[in-house]
Amino acid sequence: MVFRLFKKKVAASVLPLKVDVHSHLLPGIDDGVDTWEESLYILEELIKIGYNKVITTPHVMSDHYPNTPEIILGKLHELKHLIRQHGLPVEVEAAAEYYLDETFLTNLENNGKFLTFGDNYLLFETSFINKPTFLIEAVFKISAHGYKPVLAHPERYIYIQENMKILEDLLERDVLMQLNINSLTGYYSKAARKLAEKLIDNNYISFLGSDCHNERHLAVIREAYSMKYFKKATQLDLRNYTL
Repeated sequence: MVFRLFKKKVAASVLPLKVDVHSHLLPGIDDGVDTWEESLYILEELIKIGYNKVITTPHVMSDHYPNTPEIILGKLHELKHLIRQHGLPVEVEAAAEYYLDETFLTNLENNGKFLTFGDNYLLFETSFINKPTFLIEAVFKISAHGYKPVLAHPERYIYIQENMKILEDLLERDVLMQLNINSLTGYYSKAARKLAEKLIDNNYISFLGSDCHNERHLAVIREAYSMKYFKKATQLDLRNYTL
């Protein structure tokens, strides 16, 4: 009964989301912000929206963004220093958004180091168009190594939009789903918005994330906050509330 009352109280909050689990706010290492100034500005605006903790998640992609834990944590150290200098009331951590490719699998098999957040949650993404042939194998290995797999923005993958059974199979394998807030506005596509709403209706979402890459995304995030399906999403049993 206590837990149910707590959930109701969170859902009724004007600004229910205090923790963002997906963003690209470390400059110069992926397709996110270009400068520290932009990073600090976005953090200031996220604070105004209602966030007090941001888990930033740079891409790790062998062909384009070969980031390592050392590179990411080095940038995080710099950002934390700047946050202290500017007195911003926000906690910042870093994980990563891992692209599912053969390099990722090899690192996993070799017990490489991965950056996770919360309760050992490992955020990953795939090709937007085609289902990876080794998707199920990768999910099994992620779990076997003690990580909890979290699929970034499932609503954006065309192969899932065309076949919901793929997503349902992943859910049965204990893959958690992280929805992009901006998808609710149709920012990416009408198909992504439609699937996002369906995922919320079916209570398939465990995390909401901004996936903020730049200043332009801030206006879309604010727009999403006023939408019916965003409010409905915040009434789910989101794990954002536990971080």
